[in-house]
Amino acid sequence: MNYTLARIFLLLLLGPLVARSQLVVVVSSPKIGGQKAIVELKMKNNLSNAVASARAACFLIDDQEKLVGHSTKWVIGQNKHSLEPKGETTFNFVITSPQPFMTTNLAAKVSFSRVVLQNGRLTDPRQSVIVTSAMK
Repeated sequence: MNYTLARIFLLLLLGPLVARSQLVVVVSSPKIGGQKAIVELKMKNNLSNAVASARAACFLIDDQEKLVGHSTKWVIGQNKHSLEPKGETTFNFVITSPQPFMTTNLAAKVSFSRVVLQNGRLTDPRQSVIVTSAMK
């Protein structure tokens, strides 16, 4: 098992001990192909309620800290089922560019702007979501 998979497995396994009552999100390194970048999010719901929907933004940053692409999507909900407590899901951000990306050395930064629980209650993403990067 490579180091990245081991870290993701460990985070998902120990997530309930480290991050009680939070949505744990592991962001993979972008996979670049021409004018398209794909960033995979692995999410585990450690909240006591189901997450009906969650909206996130993904920013691609080059090695000079310059923004080279971004996308905002509903990563849970919106035509998909809710994420039940202790449930896991994966979402792929697809970010396109008018020209091919000049470098493949890009980093992804993800932030959540809205998290809605099954009962319709909003929760503060700054306190209810933990975003970590998968190791290369």
